[in-house]
Amino acid sequence: MNTTNSILIVDDENLVRDSLSKWFREDGYEIGVAENAACALKQLQQRRWDVILLDIKMPGMDGMELQLRIREIDTDAAVIFITAHASVDTAVQALKSGAFDYITKPVDPDHLSHLVQNALKQKALSGENIKLREHITEFFKVDDFIGESPVMKKVFDLIGTVAPTDTTVMIRGESGTGKELIARAIHGNSRRKYFPIVTVNCGALPEGILESELFGHERGAFTGAQYQRKGKLELADGGTLFLDEVGNIDVKTQMDLLRVIETKQFSRVGGNQLINVDFRIICATNKNLEKAVSEGSFREDLYYRLNVFTILVPPLRERKSDIPAIADYFVRKCARAMGKEIHSISPDAMDLLISYDWPGNVRELENAIERAMVVGKTSSIHPEELPIHLKDRTRSPAGGSLAALENEYIRQVLEENKWNISRSADVLRIDRATLYNKIEKYGIPRPT
Repeated sequence: MNTTNSILIVDDENLVRDSLSKWFREDGYEIGVAENAACALKQLQQRRWDVILLDIKMPGMDGMELQLRIREIDTDAAVIFITAHASVDTAVQALKSGAFDYITKPVDPDHLSHLVQNALKQKALSGENIKLREHITEFFKVDDFIGESPVMKKVFDLIGTVAPTDTTVMIRGESGTGKELIARAIHGNSRRKYFPIVTVNCGALPEGILESELFGHERGAFTGAQYQRKGKLELADGGTLFLDEVGNIDVKTQMDLLRVIETKQFSRVGGNQLINVDFRIICATNKNLEKAVSEGSFREDLYYRLNVFTILVPPLRERKSDIPAIADYFVRKCARAMGKEIHSISPDAMDLLISYDWPGNVRELENAIERAMVVGKTSSIHPEELPIHLKDRTRSPAGGSLAALENEYIRQVLEENKWNISRSADVLRIDRATLYNKIEKYGIPRPT
């Protein structure tokens, strides 16, 4: 038993105090005794006690009144009442007033010891829960986001405005701008922050798989469905559902998702039972959904359901003043992860970082810093340690389109990784299926 755990025994009977003191000292507890309420209050003013064993019937102030005074001094102390005058009314009153439990005399030492251990476990769990909540609140502070540029300050203001509400949010921006990070910040500053945020990558899953991923399925719903499986909609109950690349959802699943948004009910694939859910939706896309609606590939009614509050995340090339701070953050992050003594970026290397247009946005910048940290030998990052394409072409061609920039960046990553699809997808922070789609989209030829 941890000797830091302490017990205060409050009883007007000397025999009871002595017996309980002996039992719990042998178990390794730190013990204090008080013969009446006045003595107990004096000890409570001097120090904190983990558990208080409290008699109800005592001369002067009784145990019920003393408990109320204890609550004013120390709300964390676990109170266990011990009395020879048991009744249903006193038991109910004691528990309603915040007592951990209630036990009658004569006391069974083993039973009381078990109650004390349970009280200490609950006290420890409550403390851990409070710390976890404080950590979550601290972790998701909007003020901790990196960016002093006017466009990012506007994004931070929008996060602070919409986070406390339950409004559906659509985050728009190019690939690699940090849309999921924004979604997590909104969730972390909402009333749902102690429930999960569940992410669904709609662009990485084929039609049938996405339906099962969202709605779950019953056993035998299709070939290979050997067990019942909960979907992401159920897992997000009470929290937030983040639909990444929402523009890639097929039309049938769009209709099913719209029905869930409107009714807050759904059935698993292959099932008939209606399941009630309560979650907030945050979605993200780099597609032109207005064009998709006009072309008929995205439902107009779902578009209006999702496009309630829009946050546009600017590309890195439009906030170059933020690059030094972001790059320094990635240096510190990589230094901790790699255990390397690299703490800064040389002026020449920083000039390269600022002059480059970053078609892959913050994700590409992080990859560039990580690569430099791997090969770096001194305490600073130098130009020769940065990826070759930053030095060969620091600025994009005049009039270069976003598609052209993305095309070129993907080609460079594939070449640097000798066309290893898995490794290239990891560098680009996308899945293999998305990389294959982009290779096909841009007609990037594989070397023979």
